[in-house]
Amino acid sequence: MSGAAPPPGPEPQRKPLFGGCWSCRLLSGSALLASGAYVFNEARKVMRKGGITSMGTVAQITFALSIAAWGLVIIADPVGKAEKKN
Repeated sequence: MSGAAPPPGPEPQRKPLFGGCWSCRLLSGSALLASGAYVFNEARKVMRKGGITSMGTVAQITFALSIAAWGLVIIADPVGKAEKKN
């Protein structure tokens, strides 16, 4: 079988986000969590003053929650933690 392809080599290792640096992940993740809390607080401030809950306020709260979720993902660093099953 001269036309057979050689077996594939090992898969290249994916480099972890931020190079696996725990302090880098903690600093940037907590900064994103704090940013999400600030944006959420500013949206709630309008609602506490008796303002109308508009689509802009809902979008601002959604954006704040997505920023906070992004911060949690960076801190948890789930990329590469799942092991491949044979």
